[in-house]
Amino acid sequence: MKISDIETFVVGNPPPSFGGRYFIFVKLTTDNGIVGYGEIYAATFSPDVIAQMARDTAERHVIGSDPFRIEALFRAVYGTGFSHRPDVSLMGVFSGIEMALWDIIGKALDKPAYALLGGKVHDRLRSYTYIYPRSGSVYQADDDPNNPYVNPDLSAEYAADLVAEGFTAIKFDPAGPYTVYDGRQPSLEDIERSVLFVKKVREAVGSKADILFGTHGQFTASGAIRLARQLEPFDPLWFEEPLPPDNAAEMAKVARQTSIPIATGERLTTKAEFARLLEAGSASILQPNLGRAGGILEGKKIAALAETRHALIAPHLYCGPLVAAANIQLATCSPNFLILESIEKMDGFHGQLLKTPLRWEDGAIIPPEAPGLGVELDEEVARAHPYDGKDLHLAMLETPIS
Repeated sequence: MKISDIETFVVGNPPPSFGGRYFIFVKLTTDNGIVGYGEIYAATFSPDVIAQMARDTAERHVIGSDPFRIEALFRAVYGTGFSHRPDVSLMGVFSGIEMALWDIIGKALDKPAYALLGGKVHDRLRSYTYIYPRSGSVYQADDDPNNPYVNPDLSAEYAADLVAEGFTAIKFDPAGPYTVYDGRQPSLEDIERSVLFVKKVREAVGSKADILFGTHGQFTASGAIRLARQLEPFDPLWFEEPLPPDNAAEMAKVARQTSIPIATGERLTTKAEFARLLEAGSASILQPNLGRAGGILEGKKIAALAETRHALIAPHLYCGPLVAAANIQLATCSPNFLILESIEKMDGFHGQLLKTPLRWEDGAIIPPEAPGLGVELDEEVARAHPYDGKDLHLAMLETPIS
């Protein structure tokens, strides 16, 4: 059996656009007709450029190859063009291809991917969601009173509703905008607003749910420590990516100075970058996004490295349902799994993109038993929603915060 073809899909994510502006899917086909799907989480170039990168990579290394030779394909791509180092765009492209290979392998053997990576450890995967807007989209204006991202009372109300629906952990990120000039010191207003959000949400959910305090690398180590000390009385489960992801030693200063566990990793790729976090003591909760980190096997290696340091994994998701499916495969077979990010209940457009939606039940994802990734992309829905925008998946402010 050999890989014979690749096709890519750049799918626009209609309002409310939970999970980003678009998703990039990969379809591989073998010479005996088995189809595998994957998803790329790379936002450094326009999605059409990323899709072309995937086709170029597949033509150079994957077409004509045995899909079972994932280690050899990883090394070929990792070293391509004399790179041989973590490259977020290249590894994002490979991640989507690698997922599709595991989908093919599982289908060929009639086993879910987790069964081939040590077997099921968890029957249920605890999940959390962001507090998303209930109307409009994630791109609401900061002065919109219906925007829970800037309205602590509304966030608290929505958090209570989510707990009533079954969630036992809620994430939100009230610490202010993030820019290409970060990290910085939080302003007094940033700190005051963050404390107010956490206080209101804690009052709304009590001890029924963990609070996950999100940031996007806005702060310096000293600034993050100042903010963390104000949040400690509310006992968040984690303080997420308090610093930019390029200096593990600085993040370790924060980890040593706060009782709140540090979680990070959504912008990192390959075991090499996660190993630096663990070596420095930067985080005790790792958040690989398998559409960027190198794929499912690389995710298993990251989880194993974490296990040696008694660190936990919490696979990250701010993209589409195929990365979600890959994250589920990793979480199911990982002893040190903590919690899984879901986009609400994995319904809405995420559910529509799959022929059989993922199963969310009483605060948890139930691992699918179907082979491969356990899900099938609905190509008809994907083709009906092409992305025709110019923006990248996520955008940072390009002016400093004064």
